[in-house]
Amino acid sequence: MLSKNKIKYLRSLKLNKFRQMYNNFVVEGEKIALELLKDREIEIENIIATKDWIANHEDLLPRFGAIILEGKEKDLAQISSLKTAPPVIIIAKKPIIEETPTLVRADLSLYLDRIQNPGNLGTIIRIADWFGIPHVFCSAECADLFNPKTLQSTMGAFLRVKVIVKDFAEIKSDYPQLPVYGTVLEGASIYEKKLSNAGIIVIGSEGKGISDTIRPLINEPISIPLHPNGGAESLNAGVATGIVCALFRKSALSR
Repeated sequence: MLSKNKIKYLRSLKLNKFRQMYNNFVVEGEKIALELLKDREIEIENIIATKDWIANHEDLLPRFGAIILEGKEKDLAQISSLKTAPPVIIIAKKPIIEETPTLVRADLSLYLDRIQNPGNLGTIIRIADWFGIPHVFCSAECADLFNPKTLQSTMGAFLRVKVIVKDFAEIKSDYPQLPVYGTVLEGASIYEKKLSNAGIIVIGSEGKGISDTIRPLINEPISIPLHPNGGAESLNAGVATGIVCALFRKSALSR
C-alpha cells in the first residue's frame, strides 16, 4: 500500500528539479500507461493503480524490478496532476535517447526553438509521430519532455519519436548538407515552394518566433500565407507545425 512518504516522493516528481534528482518521470492515465507497459526498453520503477485496475490488467503488470502498489482513488488524486485522478500512474526511469544520423540525413526532422508551453511541445511531438518524423530536436529553452503535461499531450508519441535537446549550431555542423527550413513571416509561400524529402524544419515560439542566433542558419525561409479573408495575427505553434508537416509529406507523395 502507499505510505505518506511514498506519496510525497511521487508528488515531488511533478517538479523538474526532482525528476532530475531521481532521474525518473511520471506517466498518468490508462492509454499512455498501457503503451508504456508494452514498451520493453523503458525501465519501470513503480506501477500505482486501483485494486480493480490491477485485477483487470494482471497479464501486463509483470515487469522486471517494477513494484506494484495498490492505491485508493484519493491517493491517486493526491499524486496526479490531472483534474480527474486516473486509475493508474507509472513511475519510470528516464531513457537515454540517442539520434540516428542515417535517419536524420534521409528524412525530415523538427527543431523547436523556445517552445516553452508543455502542452504545445507535447502536441508537436504527437504531430511528428503522426507524420512519421523520427526526430524532434529542442533548444535548451524548450519545455521539459518529461513534464507530466508534455507527456500527457503526446498521447504516447514520446515512445516512438526521438526527442533530443541539442544546440542548433551543433546540428548544422553535424548535417551541413541538409536544407534548413524556417517558418518566418517573410519566407516564401509554402504552397509554391519546392520542398525536400529530407531537411530540418525550425519552428519558433509563438511570442518571439525564431531566435536571432538561428535565423542566419536558415537557408530555406518559408511561410504559411494568410488568406485574403483571414484576420488572425499568428498561428499556434502546434497548428503551424501540423500544416507544414502535412505539406512536406504531400509534396513527397506527389513526386
